[in-house]
This record gives sequence, C-alpha cells and structure tokens, in this order.
Amino acid sequence: MEGVSRAWQRAVRHAQIARGPLVTEDIRLKILRLLDQHRIMTVATLRPDGWPQATTVGYANDGLRLYFLCGLDSQKAMNLARDKRVSLTIDHDTPQVMEITGLSMAARAEPVVDAAEGEKAMRMLMDKYPKQTSLPFPMPKFNEVRIFRLTPTVISLLDYSKGFGHTDLITC
Repeated sequence: MEGVSRAWQRAVRHAQIARGPLVTEDIRLKILRLLDQHRIMTVATLRPDGWPQATTVGYANDGLRLYFLCGLDSQKAMNLARDKRVSLTIDHDTPQVMEITGLSMAARAEPVVDAAEGEKAMRMLMDKYPKQTSLPFPMPKFNEVRIFRLTPTVISLLDYSKGFGHTDLITC
C-alpha cells in the first residue's frame, strides 16, 4: 500500500475537485477501495468512424494506474493506436438506488512495451482472481497480447449516499 500512496500523492498534487479544495483523504480512500474491490471495467475507445466502442475488460491497478490486456490485433488495440483517449467505468449493481457508487474516468492509454512491466501487469491481473484450477488453455505470455497502461486525467466518483447523482469530480 506504501507504493500506492506515493503514486496517489503524485496524482493528488495536481488534482482538485471542481470548485472545491484538494482531494480529501476520504475521497482518496473511496477511489482506491472501489478500484481494489472490482476487477471488471467498461472501456470506451474511438473507432475510425468516430463512434465510441465500449467493451468489458478485466483490469488491475497500481494506485491510480490501471492495466488491461487485449488481443494484438483487436479492435481496441487498433482504436488505441489511432487515438489514446479512453473513457471507462467501474461499478456494480446494488439493491438500493441510494447505495449506487462507481467511478468513471477519462484516461490516456499507452501500450506497455517493457517486458518487466508487462509481466508485473499480467501477475496483477491474475492476482485479482481466485486461484484458477482448470483453465482450458494456458494464460498468454506478454508478447502474445497487448497490455495497456491507463493514466487518468479526470476521475468522477459517484456516491449516491451523499445525494441522488452526487459526483466528486477530480482533475489530474
């Protein structure tokens, strides 16, 4: 958690809540808790015709830095080769409307080209899941997939417990 705190502190130096003070410890912890509680996100990239393409992917995070992987020649990989901007959401269903929480982010995607970082990202992705006992095929190796590192530029923390549709907006 120490490394996560340092990464967060670097991001927070430039982060402010719209029309408000610097990010509070409470907001910081809520964002990290939501990132750590989940392993699936919806990521939207831009297709060549300008239409957004939203796709569900697994993710792992190291503080605010998120990683996901896709096929080498996938639509997502081709879209991101043209335009590095993404939007993403992380959330879950709740039985009560006023319990809705979630994150949405605008981020920049960079392909991971360093093998050590790629292998670390692969380990973090697998660590999000319980030990897998019967995979139908071996997990792909770093050079068999495209791994992307997402760095947020804007974070919206949705928390209905603070009021219907309440959002804390953080710019990084």
